[in-house]
Amino acid sequence: MRRSISEEKVFKDPVHNYIHVQDDLIWRLINTPEFQRLRRIRQLGTSFLTFHGAEHSRFSHSLGVYEITRKIISQFERGSYPDWPKEERLVALCAALLHDLGHGPFSHSIEEAFHMNHEDWTCRILTEDTCVNEVLTSHDPDFPRKVAAVIQKSYDKPIVSNLVTSPLDADRMDYLLRDAYYTGVNYGTIDSDRILRLLRPYKDRVVVKQSGMHAVEDYLMSRYQMYWQVYFHPVTRSSEIILRQIFRRAKELFRDRYPFQFMVEPLPALFEGNPDVNQYLRLDEALIQTAFLQWTYEKDDLLRDLCCRFMHRRLYKYVEIDHIDKETIDELRQAFQEAGLNPEYDLEVDFPTDLPYDEFPSGSIASHKQILLLDRFDQLREISEVSDIVRSISGIHRGRSHLYYPEDKLRTVWDTLPADVTSLLAR
Repeated sequence: MRRSISEEKVFKDPVHNYIHVQDDLIWRLINTPEFQRLRRIRQLGTSFLTFHGAEHSRFSHSLGVYEITRKIISQFERGSYPDWPKEERLVALCAALLHDLGHGPFSHSIEEAFHMNHEDWTCRILTEDTCVNEVLTSHDPDFPRKVAAVIQKSYDKPIVSNLVTSPLDADRMDYLLRDAYYTGVNYGTIDSDRILRLLRPYKDRVVVKQSGMHAVEDYLMSRYQMYWQVYFHPVTRSSEIILRQIFRRAKELFRDRYPFQFMVEPLPALFEGNPDVNQYLRLDEALIQTAFLQWTYEKDDLLRDLCCRFMHRRLYKYVEIDHIDKETIDELRQAFQEAGLNPEYDLEVDFPTDLPYDEFPSGSIASHKQILLLDRFDQLREISEVSDIVRSISGIHRGRSHLYYPEDKLRTVWDTLPADVTSLLAR
C-alpha cells in the first residue's frame, strides 16, 4: 500500500528544476547511509580532470533518474493506460532511485581494475544486511528481491525494467542532460519534455508515439556526440589509465607483502578481491584519494610516481593513430624495454568504441534493445526502419586508437629510440 508523507519534499535541481518526493518509502531510502554515500562518488569518474565542472555525484544523478521515472509514471496514470500495471509504481520508483547504489569510487575504472560489476553490488546492497534492505523489507518482505530483479532485468513485468534500463530510459535521459550541464557542452541538451510527453506503455514495453521521432533522433545523436566529446575524451582516458595503473601496482605490492607506509581498511579486502558489503560501502572517493595522496610519499618509485601524476594532474601524453597492429605494439614495447623504460606501465594502447544504436533485422520488434515507435494505427515499428538518421548510425562500431606514454620519461631516452618509434610518437 502506498504511504504518502505528510508534506511533499522537494530538492532544488539544476537539471529538472525540482525533484518531488511524495512517498514515505522513497524519503526513507534517500536518508539511508548507503544512498547518502553516493554523494561521495562522482558521476563522471575522472572527467573532473578534463572538465573542471564535472564534480556532480551519483547522488544527484540517482535523484534525477527517480524524478524522470516519477514523471513518466504520473503521465501513465493520468492517461489511464491499461498496459501500465499501477501496482508496480513503487517498485519502479525504488529501482530508479537505487539503480546506481553499487557504484564504487571512480565508478567504471575501479570495476575494470578489480573485475567487479556495480549492478552485482547494487543487488547485494539491496538484499543483504543493510539499512536500505531494512527500509525496503519494512514496506514488503519481498520488496528487496523485486527491486533487485528490476535492476537485473529479470522482473516478471518487463515494462518496469524498461523504464529504468532500455535504449530510451530514465537513466540515459538524466545522465545526458546532467553530464552536459556540468561539463558545459551543448551536445546533451535533448528535448526530454517532448520525449516524456510522447512515451506510452504498450504491452510489456515503453514505446514512443511516432510524432516524437525527431526528438528521439536528437536524443540518439546527442548520446553519440557526448560519448566522443566527453566520455571518451582522450585526456579523461589518460587519467583513467593512470588510475587503473595505480590500483594494479598497489595490488602487486600488496600481493608481494610490501610494507606500505599507509594502509587503511577496507583496502586490504579490496586487494584480496573479497570485500563484504559493509567493507565495500566504506569505499568512496575521499578514502581512495587520501590513500593516493599518502602514497605520493611511498618508497616504491613506480607507485609514488603514478600517484603524483594522478593527484597533481601530470597525465600521460597521447597521440592519435589511424591503425595499429599487434606487431607494431610489440615493437614499441621492445623499444621501450631496451631504452630502460617499463612498457607494462609506460605504454598504453587505448581503443574506445561505441555503438550509437544497434542493428536489427527488418520487421523485428522482439528485442528490448530497440526503440519502438507507435503509429496512428497502433502498430509498432522499430525506429531505424522509419528514420534515415537512425539508420545511418545503426550497427556502426566507431573507434579511435591512441597511444599513451609519460612524456617526461620518454624525453630522457628519446635519442636512444629507433627512428620509426620516434616518428610514430611525435605525431
